Order: sequence, then structure tokens, then C-alpha cells
Amino acid sequence: MSTEGGMRAVLAALFANLGIAISKFVAFIFTGSSSLLSEAIHSLADSANQVLLLIGRKQSTKPADPQHPFGYGRRRYVYGFVVAIVLFLVGGLFSLYEGLHKVQHPEDLSDAWIAFLVLGIAIVLEGFSFRTALKEANKSRGPRSLMQFVRDSRQPELPVILLEDLGALVGLVFALVGVSAAVLTGNGVWDGVGAMGVGTLLVVIAIFLAFEMSAMLVGESALPEEDAAIRAALESSPLVDRVIHLRTLHVGPDELLVAAKVAIGEHDTGEQIAAGIDDAERRLRAAVPTATYVFLEPDLDRRT
Repeated sequence: MSTEGGMRAVLAALFANLGIAISKFVAFIFTGSSSLLSEAIHSLADSANQVLLLIGRKQSTKPADPQHPFGYGRRRYVYGFVVAIVLFLVGGLFSLYEGLHKVQHPEDLSDAWIAFLVLGIAIVLEGFSFRTALKEANKSRGPRSLMQFVRDSRQPELPVILLEDLGALVGLVFALVGVSAAVLTGNGVWDGVGAMGVGTLLVVIAIFLAFEMSAMLVGESALPEEDAAIRAALESSPLVDRVIHLRTLHVGPDELLVAAKVAIGEHDTGEQIAAGIDDAERRLRAAVPTATYVFLEPDLDRRT
């Protein structure tokens, strides 16, 4: 997945959500709709999410130093985790609280047409943002389903934006149904139910993202196709008879650590081994450009 594609999706979502949040807050002031207030908080949280992802991207580019010899790439995972835990949960819990309050103390909606207009515009803008994220995801997800792509991705930005935009679209539908039911029945309880639907959705997305980001923070290996490419590149080198074992670790979204023990011939000289290891490393880096840190250990093949 390209980092540039992820950044395009983040920026598209940021501009869309800022405009949507402002329009929802204005609509809430005129209508008093809890569903609209929940959606406004949702969009504001999404905008803050995108700002945090951009900050994380900037922080991750700091050069390596003695205290962080593998660089700061994992800061993107840290900010992705903060997005999931703090902002999604805060937005979700606030929406649940606001919805429950309106269910217990329902109020009539005023100027409902403003709510419908704003929700319609928001659906169009969120659809544009989701389309941008989906277009970027399709460039690199290959035969994977969208959900499998989100689970397999080693970069936090695009999966977060995909889930944000999808959640926003579904949340807008919840809000639209809640407002419509409140207008048709004259019962403001339905507006509160719509807000609670938005809050529940946010909490579910938060929990899912938290697990995904925590897995990235702990450290994930290369994707299966990358692992196969690494093995093939190493074993294509004349020095290497086979890969005895291979360990990979993402020290950042675009930085892969590769450690491998490779079997060599028992009669190879020191000069041949040194040249062969250099050749194997060049082949590996050409096959998997994200292999930033490569450690190869030559050994005799003791397989019986």
C-alpha cells in the first residue's frame, strides 16, 4: 500500500468532515435534533482523527538516533491507537449519552427540513470521501476482500479512514431514520434512538480498530506474499542453498526488518561468502523494497 495513497485519503476525509461537522452543528442549533448533534460530534471526532494521523505521519519521519536505532516509524501506530481509543470512544459514548437523554426526555423537532437537507449533503460528501479511500485501497489490496485488506494492512491511515467513512455513512443512515421517524410519528424518542445507533456504531468501530492497532504496536510480520518473495530472492542467489529460517518484523509501516539464516556450501571461502551475502541482500531489497534492515547469517546445512 502506498503511503501517498493513504495521505490522499486522509486529506480528502479531513476536508469533507470539517465541512460536514460545521453544517451539522448549525443544523442542530436550528432543529434541536439529538441525532444531528451526535452526527456533528461524530464528524468533529473524525476530523480530529485525521489531524492526529497527519501528526503521526510527520513524527514518524524523524531520523533514527542512538536511543531509537530503528527510527520512529511505529509512531504512526501509536497515533492510530489514540484515534481508536480516545476519539472514537469519546464520540461514541457521548452519542450514547445524548441519545439516552433524549429517549428519557423527548423533545419535538423544529425546522426538520434543515436536518434532512444537511443529512443529504453529508451523505454526498461522505460518499465522496469513502470513494477516494476505496479507490486508494483498490490499488493495493489485490484479490483480498475489503475486510481482509483492513486486517492485513501494515499501514494505519487507510484502514482507519475506510472504517471512519463507512461508519459515517451508516451513522448518517441511522440519523436519517431517527429524524424521519420522529417527524412522522411526532415522537422525539426516535431521534434519541437514532443518536444511540450512531453511538453504538462508533463504539464497535473503536473496539475493532483498537485491536488492529494494538497488533501493529506489538509488531507484525511481513505479509505472506512478501515472505514468499524474500525467500525466493534469497534462494535465487548462487551462494544460498536454502533459507533455514526467516524472521520478519515491521518496525514501521514502510520499514521491514528481515533476519534470516541461510544454508551455504561447506567449501565456500570467506571471500565467496562475503560476496554472496552482499548479492543475496541486493536481490532481497530489489524484490521487497520495504526491507530496510536486513541481517543475514550464513550457516552449514545440517538437515538430514
